[in-house]
Amino acid sequence: MNSNKYRRQLHSFMEKTPYYSYSTGHLPKGCRLCVKGQKTVVFITGICSKSCIYCPISEQKSKKDVIYINEWPTRKLKDLETEIRMCSSKGAGITGGDPLARLNRTVRYIRHMKKVFGRGFHIHLYTPLSLVSDKALQKLHQAGLDEIRFHPDLWRPDEWHRMNLAEKYRWSVGVEIPAVPGMEKETQALIDFTREKIDFLNINELEISDTNASRLVEMGFKAKDSLSYGVKGSESLAKRLLRYAERQGISTHYCTSRLKDRVQLASRLKRRAKNARASYDFVTDEGMLVRAQVKYTSLKRTVQLLRKYGIRDFYIDKKHKRILFAADIAQRKRDAMKKCGLCVSIVEEYPTWDCLNVQTIPL
Repeated sequence: MNSNKYRRQLHSFMEKTPYYSYSTGHLPKGCRLCVKGQKTVVFITGICSKSCIYCPISEQKSKKDVIYINEWPTRKLKDLETEIRMCSSKGAGITGGDPLARLNRTVRYIRHMKKVFGRGFHIHLYTPLSLVSDKALQKLHQAGLDEIRFHPDLWRPDEWHRMNLAEKYRWSVGVEIPAVPGMEKETQALIDFTREKIDFLNINELEISDTNASRLVEMGFKAKDSLSYGVKGSESLAKRLLRYAERQGISTHYCTSRLKDRVQLASRLKRRAKNARASYDFVTDEGMLVRAQVKYTSLKRTVQLLRKYGIRDFYIDKKHKRILFAADIAQRKRDAMKKCGLCVSIVEEYPTWDCLNVQTIPL
């Protein structure tokens, strides 16, 4: 562990960051890169021995041995490299599930990223404590992991001692937990336990998702308002915990649901859009791609018609049976195209692997 933990800023004050969050002390490097959209998310497996009530993982991932690189479902290391380059990432965050449930795979991915992108490519990892062992931590450290973030179970203090195993390695060690209303004393006990053991504490706003909604509602939790996924009472608790941790001399960051959507994800999308955009694309201020599309049944005939109207710059998207080209050209020539029976529309899409549709406007 870094020696920074012994040089606490005991008199720092809670400050609002430019990222809709609050902190005392310094943000860990993983967070500093993340808020700038400079981290690729490596979902290494959905397998996990825990069944946390607040787990937000989607049904397509939860308890399934799948791999996603950001939005891209793939097991190919070449695709991992491609996505990292498409996002101009300076690091990666490995998550799950529990990455330790597929330890050898996790180690292989860490080694590969370090080999391809260099030692300066920052990698952090999230893991619960169930599978934490000295052998597992040694493998992660030797592979080149820079930062480990433990997810301790507030209901299982008997597992907390496993975090002590990380102290002997030269990496950054942190704890990341949600602020769960009604669990203030238990969380304070965890903070007391981790004092002088960790470099930082991250407190996340508890969020309602499609997969955890029924469980959280059964426990009496509800959204703080109609526009947010944040749970009522989570933010006020997080701020109290942040002040409590500050008195213990722990650098702490309260990460809001707003930060994840409006800053972290938005910044990553904008970075990817710069590399994903084709010559015919228009990029919005939010990083969305605007282009024209024409659906086809006969590819040959559709291409011939596009060329008839002088359209040479286009892309054949066989996955979605469509041809993409510039939106301004489609608007200028829509009447002629309609007469030929072409079904043309303007689409706004995410710059991600899956081209998630935002809106479609038929011409």
